[in-house]
Amino acid sequence: MTIPEACVSPDPEQACPISPVVDIVFSRWTTPILWALHEFGRQRFVELERRISTITPKVLTQRLRQLERDGLVVRTYHPEVPPRVEYEISELGRTLAPLFATLADWSATHLRSVDQAREAYDAAGRAR
Repeated sequence: MTIPEACVSPDPEQACPISPVVDIVFSRWTTPILWALHEFGRQRFVELERRISTITPKVLTQRLRQLERDGLVVRTYHPEVPPRVEYEISELGRTLAPLFATLADWSATHLRSVDQAREAYDAAGRAR
């Protein structure tokens, strides 16, 4: 594996160019939200909440707002009674699909090896 030139720096304050992407896309709840919107299309808040059952409403609200701010999610407000709000992945968010597909492939191919490595490490008594 080749490390990008920009990631090799004598200045530890300079971040690798992929760091901002990792911060945006791979925060705790962002990936499941984007995945759900990509896989299942436009959804209301309650639908997302049901799909990602371990997220709290407060955190879901915060993440959706951040994703909207980042341009990865589109929020549509329908002024009816009762009001209806729907969320969908944006065109920008859809550009992450190949990245997610690659990670899903990597996961299917390598996660068993990661689990085996962890078990071997723990069995050797090296866990802290």
